[in-house]
Amino acid sequence: MRFVCVLVWLILVVKVKAIWLEVPSSGTKCVSEDIHNNVVVLADYAVIGDGLPPTVSAKVTSPYGNNLHHQENVTHGQFAFTTTESGNYLACFWMDTKSENVKAATVNLDWKTGIAAKDWESVAKKEHIQGLELELEKLEGLVDAIHENLNYLKDRESEMREVSETTNARVAWFSIMSIGLCIAVSGFQLYYLKSYFQKKKLI
Repeated sequence: MRFVCVLVWLILVVKVKAIWLEVPSSGTKCVSEDIHNNVVVLADYAVIGDGLPPTVSAKVTSPYGNNLHHQENVTHGQFAFTTTESGNYLACFWMDTKSENVKAATVNLDWKTGIAAKDWESVAKKEHIQGLELELEKLEGLVDAIHENLNYLKDRESEMREVSETTNARVAWFSIMSIGLCIAVSGFQLYYLKSYFQKKKLI
């Protein structure tokens, strides 16, 4: 059971996404991923197809709209950065006007985050480790990534709980104020009708 749980965590933490995007001739195709702070992101993209591939433009933005990567009129490219904000990172692709005769372009995006984006060959050369030592180093990196991910999920859960409690409190106060207003209006209506009927000598 523990082994299965560890495998699930490894799948969640070690994110390697190789996807194909069909980019239309008019319009934009975007992909996004929710990434927490201080995570390494590495991605390669390339237009694939028979013959001369069409050119595309690519743009990557952070959750607060900061531009992290922007290329135009390219058939391939890559971007790498370390996140400084938590939230959805957006990568968008669109075809250039030069490719008017092409209906769509297929873009292969290889998106790696966290421990999967680390250059283990450089680490092995720098620290002069190989074989079992290198695998242990990778496992240590995975454990650290899992720990960071747990802390991130814990913080998100705490933030959502605070938002939920604040919303519940506001709804409760709104309900109390609505009931109080209804009682006040009913009392005023009762007083007004009583005064009106007394003036008309109906009661």
